[in-house]
Amino acid sequence: MQPILTPGTTLQNRYRVLQELGHGGFGRTYLAEDLGRFNERCAVKELEPQQGDQFSDKALELFQREATILYNIEHPQIPKFQAIFEENQRLFLVQDYIDGVTYRELLNQRMAQGMAFAEAEVRQFLQQILPVLAHIHSKGIIHRDISPDNVMQRRTDNLPVLIDFGVVKEVVTRIQPPGTPSQVTSVGKLGYAPSEQMQSGRAYPSSDLYALAVTAIVLLTGKEPQDVFDDVNLSWNLPNTLSPGMTQVLQRATSYRPGDRYQSVSEMAQALGGLGTVQGLPTTSMPPPTPSQVRTVAVGRQYQPTQVTAPAPAPAYAPPVPTEPASVWENPWAVAVIGGVLALLAGLGGWTVVSLLNRTPAPTPTPTPEITLDPQPTPTPEPTPEPTPTPETSPVEYNQNLAISPGQDRTVTGSLRSNETINYRFNATEGQVLLARMAGEGVLLTVLNPQGQTVAQGAQRVLNWQGTLPATGEYTLQLRPVQGLEQSDYELEVSLSSVPQPEPTVEPQPEPTVEPPVTPPPDPGPEPNPDANVVQQRVQIPPGQTSVQVSGQVNQDRIRRYLINAQEGQVLALNLPSVSGPVTLDVRFPSGEMIPDASRVLSWQGQLPTSGDYIVDVKSARPSNYVLQVSAN
Repeated sequence: MQPILTPGTTLQNRYRVLQELGHGGFGRTYLAEDLGRFNERCAVKELEPQQGDQFSDKALELFQREATILYNIEHPQIPKFQAIFEENQRLFLVQDYIDGVTYRELLNQRMAQGMAFAEAEVRQFLQQILPVLAHIHSKGIIHRDISPDNVMQRRTDNLPVLIDFGVVKEVVTRIQPPGTPSQVTSVGKLGYAPSEQMQSGRAYPSSDLYALAVTAIVLLTGKEPQDVFDDVNLSWNLPNTLSPGMTQVLQRATSYRPGDRYQSVSEMAQALGGLGTVQGLPTTSMPPPTPSQVRTVAVGRQYQPTQVTAPAPAPAYAPPVPTEPASVWENPWAVAVIGGVLALLAGLGGWTVVSLLNRTPAPTPTPTPEITLDPQPTPTPEPTPEPTPTPETSPVEYNQNLAISPGQDRTVTGSLRSNETINYRFNATEGQVLLARMAGEGVLLTVLNPQGQTVAQGAQRVLNWQGTLPATGEYTLQLRPVQGLEQSDYELEVSLSSVPQPEPTVEPQPEPTVEPPVTPPPDPGPEPNPDANVVQQRVQIPPGQTSVQVSGQVNQDRIRRYLINAQEGQVLALNLPSVSGPVTLDVRFPSGEMIPDASRVLSWQGQLPTSGDYIVDVKSARPSNYVLQVSAN
């Protein structure tokens, strides 16, 4: 491990270290001044290799390419990646410095006061961070490491800022020096990242939404994910004080199956935006008035202050009012008749207007409740699952590098849906022996050569394959589910050997002895127990059972031989459900003759033509453990 940079150290004659900000599993972070930008503050991250003391030239080239992708991200809520450089065999990354605190620190402050985040605050947090995820997902980038520790609240505007992209950490795990132990390293925090990301390293937009929803649950409860998740029922114990809408959003975003979650930020944002008022969060708009509120109609002149104040100061002039003959007839009866006619006309007109108003709104009240009722129940998010079939119908293909060297064994696990294909790519040399085996029957295997063609006739859509590789280059193990299965888990076991194992070709040598008719007895080369490298054992299936399992250890100098007494017409099945190396089987008739297509196989099944002791040899080119299952029906 490299020593810590002391304050005052200048890197690249430009970045002067001020202090250490933190130390994580992938390196240290320093606060520095950029002397080339008027001493502007920046964050300098030193990335430490997981194995060894330095990065190779190929590692630097790979990281440069990945950092270029991050450099092209332009968003005000993401620190800008400024530069990467190597100095004294140490790799550094420079980005904008964010003055703020993480949401983990904010939560700890709340918990010290006996409280957590309110639902209204968490909803606002989600609405502010979802556009950031939409931006990076549009560029094909998955964050992979969302948690309260990797989201900061900026002091200047209190907006959440997304930091520490997991893609950088993933690159660091992929650029280890040659010769280091090979292992599957997943990027993401346990409890926050979904299972498919932790188990196989694959991440999708729904994986980020899963981690964001878990972060929201932690902020609401103040508890870590393992204290809220029910691993028996695969569900989350959400607070019963949450509104039904928020509960529905969080439950769907944290579904165990990726296909059951929101497939995009827009889906989750639409569901979140349709929740309405949430615990103190003010509504942004009021519902429109219904037609019943329009029935009250003002009939008369507007109130005019000038006409009211005029008679008030002149009460003494009230008697002269009849002396104004110019305005109308002086006869009061004429005025009364005219007033009656006007009143009648006004009544008829008012009745007409009111009847029209009463008639036109009559049909409208029925549709208006339908419009106002639709947004309230929030079933609007439920139709959104309809888009989920679209990703299932369109094919999806993933590529993943498989680091394996001669003499190594690798096991990878995962899950595939009906429309998904995953390609595990690895480099091999001509003459090396490949052994690939699928545990289970839901996913089939195809081995492709460097030209993308099937490497051999028996290497397409099979459960296992073993053979010598014909050329040097990049080979592909292509995995696809069995047709008709909606989803299937898989476990792929791969081993690579630099020594070809065509030793069984020695078996034809006894053929020269075919001349004498006694050749069948000597052919059972496996029978001679005097061989020190052969350990013989008889296998019997207990009464009332149809199968039995045996286990042991084999290597290049030790063969385990099993004698199985079976009757003519029985169906004998041999299988290796568990091995730790390149273990194979040789199956022979009671006469010692090799059964056709039963040499160096991983499993065998067939109807027996004769009764007797069938011979099964278990072999391996190097020390290996195995479990052999024998069944006879």
